[in-house]
Amino acid sequence: MTVQDQTLARDLRSVAGLTELITVLYQEALGNEGLDEHADFFESGGDSLTAFQITGRIQEAVGTEIAIALVFTYPTPAELAEVVAEELADLPGATHE
Repeated sequence: MTVQDQTLARDLRSVAGLTELITVLYQEALGNEGLDEHADFFESGGDSLTAFQITGRIQEAVGTEIAIALVFTYPTPAELAEVVAEELADLPGATHE
């Protein structure tokens, strides 16, 4: 693993890194580049298909399963990032920084 890959992996375990990633995923999936970390998934036009797309992309990025229900329970990128970061921190082998 390169230093860049290690940095990216570490950043995707941080709330800030995840917030940035999830905000971009919302923008892409919902077709709205104006969305920010406080954009509500439902108010921005999200539906179950879009939620599957977003969780699938998060899973690819972080390498672990992310429940689709989290998008519905934590509808903003900021809220979702906090929960995903907590889940990643609880995984075996996670480093606590």
